[in-house]
Amino acid sequence: MAKIKITQVKSGIDRPERQKLTLKALGLNKMHASKEVEATPQILGMVAKVNHLVKVEEVK
Repeated sequence: MAKIKITQVKSGIDRPERQKLTLKALGLNKMHASKEVEATPQILGMVAKVNHLVKVEEVK
């Protein structure tokens, strides 16, 4: 599977609880924190829910 790098670019403060929990599940807990994960359908779905808070890059 392909790998993607997810970076949090906006704060989770003052967001719905569900979005905060999604950021936590992705392993992002601070601004500009990055995580490399496999691009599974589950991860891509979580990224889609918080796409306004994160930046996604494909890792080669």
